[in-house]
Amino acid sequence: MSARAGIVVTGTEVLTGRVADRNGPWLAEQLRLLGVDVGHVVVVGDRPEDLRAALGFMAGTGVTLVITSGGLGPTADDLTAQVVGDVQGRPSVVDHALEQRITAIVERLMARRGWRADPAATAAGVRKQAQVPEGATVLEPVGTAPGLVVPPGEGRDGPTVLVLPGPPSELQGMWPAAVAAPAMRVALAGSEELRQETVRLWGTLEAQLALTLRRHEEDLGGLEITTCLRDGELEIVTRFPPSAQPAYERLGTVLADEYADTLFSTGPTLDELVARGFADRGWTVATGESCTGGLLAARLTERPGSSAWVLGGVTAYANSAKEQLLDVPAEVLAEHGAVSPEVAVALAEGARSRFGADVGVGITGVAGPDGGTADKPVGTVHLCVAGPDGSAARALRLPGTRSAVRERSVTMAMHLLRSSLLGGPGA
Repeated sequence: MSARAGIVVTGTEVLTGRVADRNGPWLAEQLRLLGVDVGHVVVVGDRPEDLRAALGFMAGTGVTLVITSGGLGPTADDLTAQVVGDVQGRPSVVDHALEQRITAIVERLMARRGWRADPAATAAGVRKQAQVPEGATVLEPVGTAPGLVVPPGEGRDGPTVLVLPGPPSELQGMWPAAVAAPAMRVALAGSEELRQETVRLWGTLEAQLALTLRRHEEDLGGLEITTCLRDGELEIVTRFPPSAQPAYERLGTVLADEYADTLFSTGPTLDELVARGFADRGWTVATGESCTGGLLAARLTERPGSSAWVLGGVTAYANSAKEQLLDVPAEVLAEHGAVSPEVAVALAEGARSRFGADVGVGITGVAGPDGGTADKPVGTVHLCVAGPDGSAARALRLPGTRSAVRERSVTMAMHLLRSSLLGGPGA
C-alpha cells in the first residue's frame, strides 16, 4: 500500500476566493511524483479551532503525513505552528538561534527595500516566528518564516505534520529540504511509484466515454480514471501503480480504436501542441481580434519562447479600427456586418498581411450580454485561420456568460490552429 497524505491550506483569503489556491494542487503533484497518494485537500480560514478540526479529520483518514501551508507569519492570525504543536502534543518554545537567523533576514530585507519599522514590534514578530514545537525539525526560511516537520509527541499516534509557508515561492523553495528531512522520510516510507497519464479528446461527451469504460471495465482493473469536460475538450487522467501498466495499455488501445476521430493528444496540452506545430513548421502567426479583445494573443504569448513565432496582434473592436488597422473593406462590413464569416476571413487575412505572418487568425462575434439580434444572437462567433495551406473557418453559437463566450472562442481558435498546423480532429 502506497503512503497516503492529506493537505490543509490555511488562510481566510484563500477560503473566500480572494486568493486562488496554488499550493494544494502543486503539493498534490509533488507527492504523486514521490509515490504518495493524496486523499484530501482542505482549505480552512485563519481560525485555530478550524485548523484543529481539519488536522483531526486528516488523522482520522489514516494518512501518514499531513502538510499545512500558510499561517507562519509574524501577525496575530498566523497560528499554524502553535496549533500543530498543540495537536501533536509538543508545546512551543522560542528557538533563540533561529530567532537570531530570522532577525538577520528581516534586517537585510528592510535595508534592501528601505523600510522602517518600530524595533519592538519587529522583534516581537520575529520572536513569534521563532516559536517551534519541541522536538520538531526546523526547515530554514526561504522568506522569513521557517518550516517545520512535527512528528507526534511521546506516546501519541497519528501522522507527521509538515508545516510550510503560504507564499508559493517560499513553499516551493523549501520543498527539497522538507523531503530530505529524516522525519519526512519515515512518514513517506512505503511509497511506491504512482504513474499518471493524460489523453485528450475533442468533441466527445463524458457520457459517451463512460459507456465505453463500462463496457471494458473488466480489462481496466487497477486504474483510477477521472474525466473533465471543458469547452469541448474531454481530458482523461489515469493514475495507476506500475503493476497496472498492462491495463493502461489496454485502455490506450480502446481509446485509439473507438475515438480515432476525436483523440488529439496522448499527453501534451492544446497550447503545447500549437507551440510545437509552429516550431516544427517554422511558421509565424498574427491575430486580428474583435470580441475576444486580445485574449487569443495573450494566450499565444503566455508560453516562454513564443516570440519566435508570435509576431503580434490587433484588437480591432470598432469598425473603423477593422478598416484602418487590418484593411477590412468597408463594403464587406456594410454588406455583411461586423459579425460575419466574411469579416472573420478579412481579419485573418489583414493580420497576416499587416504583420507579414505565415498564419493569420480572425475572431469576431457577439459576446453579450447585449448586442444580439434574431439573426445573430449573443454567442454568435465567427473564426478564421488563414495560412500557406489555405483557410479554415468556423461559425459558432456558444452558450454562457460574456467571459465564457470569449474564453470558449479563444479555445476554439486554438483548436483550429492545432488542426491547421498538425492535422487531427478539427475544431
